[in-house]
Amino acid sequence: MVAKIHSMGTYGMEAFPVQVETDLSAGLPAFEVVGLPDAAVKESRDRVRAAMKNCGFDFPVSRITINLAPAGKRKEGPIYDLPLFLSLLMASGQLSCELSGSVFLGELSLSGEVRGVRGVLPMAARAKAAGFRQLFVPAVNALEGAAIEGLAVYPVENIPQLVAHLRGRAAIAPAKPRVHSFAPDPLMDFADVKGQPEVKRALEVAASGSHSVLLLGSPGAGKSMLARRLPSILPEMTFQEALEASMIHSVAGQLPEGGSLLASRPFRAPHHTVSAAGLSGGGTSPKPGEISLAHNGVLFLDELPEFSRQVMEVLRQPMEDGSVTISRVGGNATFPCKFMLVAAMNPCPCGYFGHPTVPCTCPARGVERYLSRVSGPLLDRMDIHIEVPPVEFDELASSARGESSEAVRRRVNAARRLQVERFQGLGYACNADIPAAQLREMCNPTGQADQLLKRAFERFGLSARSYGRVLKVARTIADLDGAERVDASHAGEAVQYRTLDRKYWAR
Repeated sequence: MVAKIHSMGTYGMEAFPVQVETDLSAGLPAFEVVGLPDAAVKESRDRVRAAMKNCGFDFPVSRITINLAPAGKRKEGPIYDLPLFLSLLMASGQLSCELSGSVFLGELSLSGEVRGVRGVLPMAARAKAAGFRQLFVPAVNALEGAAIEGLAVYPVENIPQLVAHLRGRAAIAPAKPRVHSFAPDPLMDFADVKGQPEVKRALEVAASGSHSVLLLGSPGAGKSMLARRLPSILPEMTFQEALEASMIHSVAGQLPEGGSLLASRPFRAPHHTVSAAGLSGGGTSPKPGEISLAHNGVLFLDELPEFSRQVMEVLRQPMEDGSVTISRVGGNATFPCKFMLVAAMNPCPCGYFGHPTVPCTCPARGVERYLSRVSGPLLDRMDIHIEVPPVEFDELASSARGESSEAVRRRVNAARRLQVERFQGLGYACNADIPAAQLREMCNPTGQADQLLKRAFERFGLSARSYGRVLKVARTIADLDGAERVDASHAGEAVQYRTLDRKYWAR
């Protein structure tokens, strides 16, 4: 008799059904697991054997062959412990019930407790799409799986509890979906930032249109403080955005234990020693990197020139495409990565070039050499370059609080609503994503705005990409003003947000 139990597997972001087939036959005792299992799956034999004995069941003394179908896809991790255990019980006649509409996931301890696993959210979504009605997962993953509507998710704490449920003796109550509330961190508020009105305005524009930002300023000016408060003025995530971001964190094993969907937009700030694979994703079995973990949120790169050139160049294609594909011998994995890039850097190695009171100690060409660490093509892809000046003492000593993040966020939400209405049915929802073919139509600049942009294009030697990004930023500024067309004032402010074009590249 062959016992069959349904489970799931993942490769990258793709989840796929797995059928655990167990056969007991005569011969010398053996326990073989086939179907491209990795080391963690092979070790399931010892965990299952110990858990079965410690839970009071008889381990079959037979030749045991377990196949994980489809055999052509690699199976990874300890998630198959639970279905292996159940298939052995059924094959040995110690359990008899109908499980064709159920999926089982979970790692076992030697005592029979069911431990949490990663990737439950995408596997739950795939299970529902495949027509399964019930999903049995570790208790710590139950709220994660319950985020998928139309699927009964049962939290399993240990083997005796699960077996009692399957035998109809003590039912496990399905996990109730959590009512999701998406809100930023209340401790990070723009009201805490002293001074810097121009920079706050630039970040408001960036948040309104999902534009990338480069903050340029001396040490202690507040670049990192401002960047870390940017999520507090971003629009609330929709349920679909939260689901997409949470699936990536689930695959990476970075969802909080016992949690459900992410409650706020991701903010990722990798150290400058991060590798190219750590940023883009990788591994023998591809896992998401920092750019994917920042999906629908913010990727903050502090001290941008200190990142290796190879790491920085990794950003170029994902910034344009909104996704990254990792190619390996075993297959390709594509991860979404629509993020707001926020980078901060000093204007020179000592950090004080252009400072009003502290002299710069760098050599004559030190500024150019330092800026050249960041390639022109990458800087060209940054929508907004803004200088962060040092804060005056009077502003620091003032007890007055600035405008709150909530007040700024209301204006950002209003601008985003205009964009959602404008782009309805077009496949994108914010100004930063306007394709080149529709740029003029969507931005609709006036004649005066065109003349100003022409002068800026010729004077600063803007590239075609830079021109398009200036026009998109101008469209966002017009949305903040509630204007239908981009006029000269909107275009002029957008040009002012190209500091490196105006001040450094152009000299």
